[in-house]
Amino acid sequence: MTKNVTGFYSVKQAAIVICIVAIYLLVSFFLIGFNSDQLVLSAIFCVAYFGTAISRKFIIGFAIFIVYWIIFDYMKAFPNYVFNTVNIKQLHQAELTIFGIHANDQIVTPNEFWLQHHNSFLDVLTGIFYLCWIPVPLAFAGWLFFKDKELFLQFSLTFVLVNFIGFVIYYAYPAAPPWYFQQYGALFNAHTPGNSAGLQRFDDFFNAGIFKSIYAKSSNVFAAMPSLHSSYPVIVLYYGLREKLGWINILFAIVMVGIWFAAVYTSHHYLLDVLAGIACAIAGIVIFQKIILRSRPVQNFVRYYLSKI
Repeated sequence: MTKNVTGFYSVKQAAIVICIVAIYLLVSFFLIGFNSDQLVLSAIFCVAYFGTAISRKFIIGFAIFIVYWIIFDYMKAFPNYVFNTVNIKQLHQAELTIFGIHANDQIVTPNEFWLQHHNSFLDVLTGIFYLCWIPVPLAFAGWLFFKDKELFLQFSLTFVLVNFIGFVIYYAYPAAPPWYFQQYGALFNAHTPGNSAGLQRFDDFFNAGIFKSIYAKSSNVFAAMPSLHSSYPVIVLYYGLREKLGWINILFAIVMVGIWFAAVYTSHHYLLDVLAGIACAIAGIVIFQKIILRSRPVQNFVRYYLSKI
């Protein structure tokens, strides 16, 4: 019989968790190199797992998001431009053709229009909206965890599925963001660092380095199509409507539209990228609800996972 340590985990379970964390740190070191975020993630997981019965259930529930983050981080080791040609000028031309705006006797993209007409109010507003792209889904997931665990699991799996759809497109269709074309034109530079672009104006306004720090850790500069920033609030709003959250859904809708606008205003995404992100979210929701969730193996997994959280 396995010896119980605290009543809610055993020596064997503790050893397995420690081995998993050690393997993660070793693989990370050899695959993408060491960074402090890996230690922070490992510490959070261990503290939550070995803390209390409630914190253990919580971290097991959010393990789905942790797996997603790790996969996203590991994409640095396999840049998409190695597998396919990066679309730079083609995407810019498509944006001009479909959504071009007449300004000063020339046709410009919406990004270029806002680059010429930005102001401090919109700089701050769009920065605030863009800061919501991860906190809002995670906060909503946390609320669902305590309110409706089955819907929490559906939300989590849909979130990861939409990301995987986006990742596949990243590798099938590498694409440069608008700010890249504005700075480098159609020339391809594989070693281009991440760039806060129009969000730098938010940093400058508050004399902070928030977005500069975030984009310095970018996994891949050439992953603008689709805009997963634009996908996340769609997923949140869908499940918010499922929960009939009333005025909170109005807030979710405002944040969603705000993130869409911010993506274009700050030159991080073309309008085509935003539309592709919305399409990915809708496709992911439909595929999960109509196909994946109805399969027996997934139903068995859901029942098993729910028993653990």
